[in-house]
Amino acid sequence: MSIRDVYIVDAVRTPIGKFGGALSSVRPDDLAAHVVKALVGRVSDLDPARIDDVYFGDANGAGEDNRDVARMAVLLAGLPTSVPGVTVNRLCGSGLEAVIQAARAIALGDASVVVAGGVESMSRAPWVLQKPERAFPAGHQQLHSTTLGWRMTNPRMPAEWTVSLGEGAELVADKHGITREQQDAFALASHQKAAEAWAKGLYDGEVVPYDGVDLARDECVRDNTSLEALGRLKPSFRTDGGTVTAGNASPLNDGAAALLLVDEEGLRETGREPLARIRASAVTGIEPQLFGLGPVEAVRRALGKADRSFADLTTFELNEAFAAQSLGCLAEWPELDPQIVNPRGGAIAIGHPLGASGARLAGSVAHQLAAAGSGTGLAALCIGVGQGLALVLER
Repeated sequence: MSIRDVYIVDAVRTPIGKFGGALSSVRPDDLAAHVVKALVGRVSDLDPARIDDVYFGDANGAGEDNRDVARMAVLLAGLPTSVPGVTVNRLCGSGLEAVIQAARAIALGDASVVVAGGVESMSRAPWVLQKPERAFPAGHQQLHSTTLGWRMTNPRMPAEWTVSLGEGAELVADKHGITREQQDAFALASHQKAAEAWAKGLYDGEVVPYDGVDLARDECVRDNTSLEALGRLKPSFRTDGGTVTAGNASPLNDGAAALLLVDEEGLRETGREPLARIRASAVTGIEPQLFGLGPVEAVRRALGKADRSFADLTTFELNEAFAAQSLGCLAEWPELDPQIVNPRGGAIAIGHPLGASGARLAGSVAHQLAAAGSGTGLAALCIGVGQGLALVLER
């Protein structure tokens, strides 16, 4: 069996909304449908009935995104009912996992044209109530928020594995001696790069605002923040000696992203020049409390599969779950030029709608490679419960 080349024809995303912000009134299945419809609409030569499958990442799935949000997006977007859809969950890596699974299906000949993406509405994530152990309990019952992090934790899990995500970032800061000042400087740079990218129109070709919502750009980008302003924020997780704050961590967000993946035959049908070609991917595991360092080995393995090195990279989108986490990864990649990392800003500024982020990163790398005309790019994320995921693209 020959392995087929897989191309990214186009990629779109919504502006990323803040928690309780402009997109909080929009259901996640509607957000997903919006990017699917916008993506397919931009490739006018492609018959939507030719789409073999739709893969969508979704980290929560406990609310309006239940019951296979990928299939819901297909139906709500007005695609033919013959187009199937499957939802995948690798927590923060779900959107990138969807892209990788879609690419794998094409590479093996199981599909020719596939839409892949991700969605999350952290604003609309519900509270859930467990069923009681026995009927008619007399006491009060607890609601669990599904917005982020551990809930209904299995008591068999070791306590050191189930620390909060923020405490995990603090552990990475401890491991690599990363100071509060370094984290705040990294966060400031994220906002500055994102603001500059928006001002230069670098996101105009990939961001598709949601109809009826007054949000034209990412809602959490702070153009005028400063080291002084960031320095005034109190630590969020450790009251004594903590370094992780709301200012040097990614916010809670809403948004969706989608990419069109094809083989050679599908590419001819689109009549388009591809943005990039998918070269290799890798996933790895790590101790859950050190989840922030998950990308370290995944990136090395993906580059090895692609027969590439850090020196070959022209751009690298590394999800900024926390500044400490990103700086920890960079410390373990001394061969990498940090200047090529997140050149248009990262998740601290842009936002991190969990299930959508990986698709956003992959789409951003593809657009950056297309703008440059050639090169090798990489997208990678850390993942809660201790995983890392990476994807190599080329043009």
